Amino acid sequence: MGKLALVFPGQGAQYVGMGKDIYENYDKAKEVFEKGQKALGMDINKLMFEGPEESLSLTENTQPAILIHSIAILEVLKEKANIEPKAFAGLSLGEYSALVASGSFEFEDAVKFVRKRGKIMQEAVPEGTGSMAAILGLDRDILDEVIKECSVYGVIQAANYNCPGQIVISGELKPLEKAVELCKEKGAKRAVILNVSGPFHSSLLDGAGEKLKSELEAVNLGAVTYPVVSNVTGDYAEKEDIKELLVRQVSSSVMWEDSIGRLIDDGFDTFVEIGPGKTLSSFIKKISKKKNAKVSISNIDKAEDMEKFLSQE
Repeated sequence: MGKLALVFPGQGAQYVGMGKDIYENYDKAKEVFEKGQKALGMDINKLMFEGPEESLSLTENTQPAILIHSIAILEVLKEKANIEPKAFAGLSLGEYSALVASGSFEFEDAVKFVRKRGKIMQEAVPEGTGSMAAILGLDRDILDEVIKECSVYGVIQAANYNCPGQIVISGELKPLEKAVELCKEKGAKRAVILNVSGPFHSSLLDGAGEKLKSELEAVNLGAVTYPVVSNVTGDYAEKEDIKELLVRQVSSSVMWEDSIGRLIDDGFDTFVEIGPGKTLSSFIKKISKKKNAKVSISNIDKAEDMEKFLSQE
């Protein structure tokens, strides 16, 4: 195995039934699920395994669910596979999973914190104030110009630079709608307002960041065993900067393409996505193609993915 980075998905990757077969097949995973459930003081396992989807999709439930699922898989992997990750990264919420993996954030503390984070983000902006939009197949520089042009109508900014040709924008409804129209005119393959509960990763969540800052003051972070790449900077985070970066993260653009680009530039050629879904694997494939880099990409979501990965070791 080459130089390995583990990456962790963010909100939107959840689904009813997530983690169930991992829980049932691996004792180490079951331990993680039970620890998470105890920390939260709620039956998060039942919600993940059985739904309903509406409740699982509430931000305050989605965030701890994805983190628990990801860390359960990680612990099984550590027990059964001979791997030595040299860096970690996570998309938005996934950055908390990365910090747990690195040893900086205690698991139980992280589970409780991301539930609070979800509530704070959910309550930050009145419903209907803003949203997000996905823009596919448009050059990053052109989209930046569109954002600049539409900012006269209100708050709008890039929320996620996911990979070449896939960027999410966020802000108030009027500038978003104008931007969607303009992106189509400029040749975007697709430009559509998303069905999300708020304008995440925009300045409309500055207030949420301030509340998170207060909550983070009570959290003790340890030193990272291996580097974690920050969403905010697309670069490695120093221990003393992690809290500030987590505060900024909710209202800043997620520099995912830059983050993976940095890892590839530093010789990382093996990526394993840990947690629900395969979204990050798709992003990494496109990023590596743009950089003409040959990389190995795997994802582990279910027990069958785990067994496949272990058989290739």
